[in-house]
Amino acid sequence: MIQAQRLVAGDLVALVSPSGAIDPARTEAAISALEKWGLRARVGANAHSRHGNLAGTDEQRLSDLNAALRDPAVRAILCLRGGYGMQRIVDAVDFDAVRADPKLIAGFSDITALHLALWHETGLATVHGPTAGQLDRGPDTPSAQALRQALMTSTPVQVVADKAEDTFPVRVPGTAEGTLLGGNLAMLTSTIGTPHAPDTTGAILLLEDVNEEPYRVDRMLVHLRRAGWLDNLAGVAVGQFTDCTDPDPSPPVIDYLSAELGRLGIPVLGGLPIGHGAEQIAIGLGVHAHLNATAGVLTVSAPAV
Repeated sequence: MIQAQRLVAGDLVALVSPSGAIDPARTEAAISALEKWGLRARVGANAHSRHGNLAGTDEQRLSDLNAALRDPAVRAILCLRGGYGMQRIVDAVDFDAVRADPKLIAGFSDITALHLALWHETGLATVHGPTAGQLDRGPDTPSAQALRQALMTSTPVQVVADKAEDTFPVRVPGTAEGTLLGGNLAMLTSTIGTPHAPDTTGAILLLEDVNEEPYRVDRMLVHLRRAGWLDNLAGVAVGQFTDCTDPDPSPPVIDYLSAELGRLGIPVLGGLPIGHGAEQIAIGLGVHAHLNATAGVLTVSAPAV
């Protein structure tokens, strides 16, 4: 594992759009939030380009990301949004630049593909948390403050299961510890068979998703199981499965999660406010984590030093 340095006042943050297109007004709000934290922000040259639903062509999006990775003045890279598109360019990311000059890199959802690639190729600890575009709600929201903590401190994060979360009933008591890996379930499943499929032996696997009908969640979980990803896990951390409903009568998504994950014989903790909810916690990936499913707490080491 390699870790970047935590941010301090005056550090330069690059804002890039490696996936879906974003409204420039949201970028301006992100810049304002970062400046209130004492940071400087620079927007990628192609961040507001459009190519269909993407933030520019593959070449444009990759150019911005690699330019930020190669620039020694940049100390962190925040993805402006998820959506779709990261997998189209991930194989051409400049991993040599990452090894030579590790930076904090944050995002979630479609950015899971980047997290997985960086971990596999370089062992870089990254930040699974709000995208920069979500800072449009202000620098003092719970999500924004969680991102600030992940970027600017080396304090471990304790995530407590929340009864208000739909996945709260998904639980198998027990404790486990290991490296926290994972993210968006759909992106994890899409990584099966690619060069960046991670070794999950002894890991705590984080799962979250949005707008997937329950049977599709079940299909993806079964796919992970059949691919061997769930065979030697230490535990599973279940985040938000937002708007995962079915217009036709079917079991709710928590039934599928409980059944498929409950058969593993390892600790499982649901109800974690991580994912596509209105607010979410930012946590490190590729770092040590302790899962206490009995007490309902996930403790994650800081991604930065």
